[in-house]
Amino acid sequence: MPLPPLVAPVAALPADERERTQRHAVLRGFGEESQRRLAAAHVAIVGAGGLGSPAVLALAAAGVGILTVIDDDAVDLPNLQRQVLHRLADVGAPKVDSAVRAAAELSPHTVVRAVRERLYAGNADALLSGADLVIDGSDTFATRAVVAAACERLGVPLVWGVVQEFHAQVTVFWSRPPAGREPVVLADLHPPDQAGEAPSCAAVGVLGALTMQVGSLLAAEAVKLITGVGEPLLGRVLLIDALQGRTTDVPLHSASAAASPAAPTPAGPAPAPVAPEPIPHVTAAEMLAAQADEAATLLDVREPWETDAGIVRDSVLIPLGTFLADPSALEADGPVVVICAHGIRALQAAETLRARGVDARVLAGGLAAWS
Repeated sequence: MPLPPLVAPVAALPADERERTQRHAVLRGFGEESQRRLAAAHVAIVGAGGLGSPAVLALAAAGVGILTVIDDDAVDLPNLQRQVLHRLADVGAPKVDSAVRAAAELSPHTVVRAVRERLYAGNADALLSGADLVIDGSDTFATRAVVAAACERLGVPLVWGVVQEFHAQVTVFWSRPPAGREPVVLADLHPPDQAGEAPSCAAVGVLGALTMQVGSLLAAEAVKLITGVGEPLLGRVLLIDALQGRTTDVPLHSASAAASPAAPTPAGPAPAPVAPEPIPHVTAAEMLAAQADEAATLLDVREPWETDAGIVRDSVLIPLGTFLADPSALEADGPVVVICAHGIRALQAAETLRARGVDARVLAGGLAAWS
């Protein structure tokens, strides 16, 4: 269901801005009025990395009036694989400087407020106050929780996305939506006692092209909210599987609103759910002993550029993606100990092996902990 426009339009657009954005003006149901709403809008973007980069570019190109970009980090060479806001010449420079430069080159009437600070609980309300909506492109769940809490207090919509490896989620949270719409907040999707901390992209990787897709979707959700055009993802979560080329959405309801009267007690007690057996972790010494005493196979699922720096003697080298695509590529008659850099990728391989009936274990902490 469409929502009312979030922002009142400016009185008029400069002539050059009308010309620059004319492809918006001819969109059915969009028109110049929606463009004038964009010109009046103030969007805060937390993070100028993989998700914030395309969001900054798309919103500046769209003609949003003010972008507050919050990031305390500097550009690092590995960022350039997915953070398309930055260039080789920016390595070592503040990320927010790239936002200022890129936006000016796209949209002369967009003002970028660069905030080189780390957002935390003590400054979140002050940094986000005044924005019509917030886009969260941060890279830790702790920061995401702080951003979400601040947006709930301020009552502004939060456009939210997350990417890991080949998968992504996109949605809109809003603690005080227009009348008739159910409030949905971060805790409805990720309850605090269950969220935990996801592994970083440095540990498990991320498909660079997917971050651009998701960052663009975040910008599109912001445009829809600002203008009232289309149906935002409030109450829905968009799920993206880039490997399978699948995009689906699922409903998301408020936990309090979803509570229903207790169902009648069945005749007998329901069987308790059976928790999956945890995957055993072994130390380096136990791994080597298993290799010697049990003829265990050591499976190293790191990438070739990682294994070029050194391997455990007599281990089998199969990158994780190759292994998951064809687990039968590993020929092992006995137990298997899976190795990776930090123990995260190894878990995925071990789960696949155990599902096939193999006694699989993981080197605890990976080779980083061993070294």
